[in-house]
Amino acid sequence: MPRKYRSFFAYTSALLGLLSLLAVACFHFPELLTSREFRAVYNEQFARHLLLVGLAAAFILGTMAILRDRNKRIATLGVGSATLAVLLGGTNVQFDAIGQTPYSLGLDWFVLSLFFSALVFVPLERYLGKRALSPLRPGWRTDVAYFFMSHVLVQFILILVTASTSTVAALAAFPALKNLIQSLPVWAQFLIAVFVADMAQALLHRAYHNIPWLWRFHAVHHSSRHMDWLAGSRIHFVEIVLTRSAVLLPLLILGFSTPAVNAYVILVGLQAVLAHANLGIRFGWLEYLLVLPRYHHWHHARQQDYVDVNYAIHLPLVDMLMGTFKLPRDQAQWPEEYGVMKLETVPKGIVSQHLMPFQGGRRYQDHVD
Repeated sequence: MPRKYRSFFAYTSALLGLLSLLAVACFHFPELLTSREFRAVYNEQFARHLLLVGLAAAFILGTMAILRDRNKRIATLGVGSATLAVLLGGTNVQFDAIGQTPYSLGLDWFVLSLFFSALVFVPLERYLGKRALSPLRPGWRTDVAYFFMSHVLVQFILILVTASTSTVAALAAFPALKNLIQSLPVWAQFLIAVFVADMAQALLHRAYHNIPWLWRFHAVHHSSRHMDWLAGSRIHFVEIVLTRSAVLLPLLILGFSTPAVNAYVILVGLQAVLAHANLGIRFGWLEYLLVLPRYHHWHHARQQDYVDVNYAIHLPLVDMLMGTFKLPRDQAQWPEEYGVMKLETVPKGIVSQHLMPFQGGRRYQDHVD
């Protein structure tokens, strides 16, 4: 067996073992660790069956890696985590009806999202990637930490976003316009919502790049030197709240129906991962209709003539209207390098990067390189 596969088995075992351990914790403390909103998406039996698959895979892959004497410490972490998960009850943990709490963490959202995102994009990037890039490329631990933060704190983010938008939306009510929009079929509302939200986000996105104090927050996102499905998770907490508020506000003011808004939220999650993914597929004319990897990769290019272009998240049409559309016609042409222009302005690590915007333009020796 090639060494790279034994390494892959060890790290996959560790991932599945740790996720299984977190899943068991969710079964023990569902009121505190699982998101009320996300629990409506899946049922208990699905979660138990998925946990069983994760435990079995962690044991099998970890044991294979140990027997092959490759990354034994990492593989032992996977087998050990899975063993502890079983000892703590595994798939047999029982609980009563889940009660209501004023707040909860979205640990279930983190576990399921990371599992399925990795399951889909790791193989896709391996076989269809533009660059040969390991899932364990430099900075992956930082991006997993961001992924954890944004998913586990999902309810607190929703509370902050709701608080920042609901009052303004109520004051700016337009009953006639709301009635007109809500009279449209859901698919039409969804299409309009995508355009309205993308225009709002693109305007804020451009402000991030052109207003120095806002750029300090957004520079964290652009600090990633490697683009893949996980890189899009690297976003400062303040930027998450600001951006989601700016997008939600016009949707609330205009009165889009809940199904249309929910469909838009699903699109945001899918396209945010896809746009950053390391996929070298040639999409042809679709690149001018939807924001796809090559389009957004050029926005992240460490290249002077691309620092003020491609702000749209969903529709290149938005950039065309703003005069900020730029994409090489040759679909084989991709950026050579990613990251901020001045590497020394962004430090390594999630804690240092969260403190960075408040430290007045410091220069860091231990920077993202």
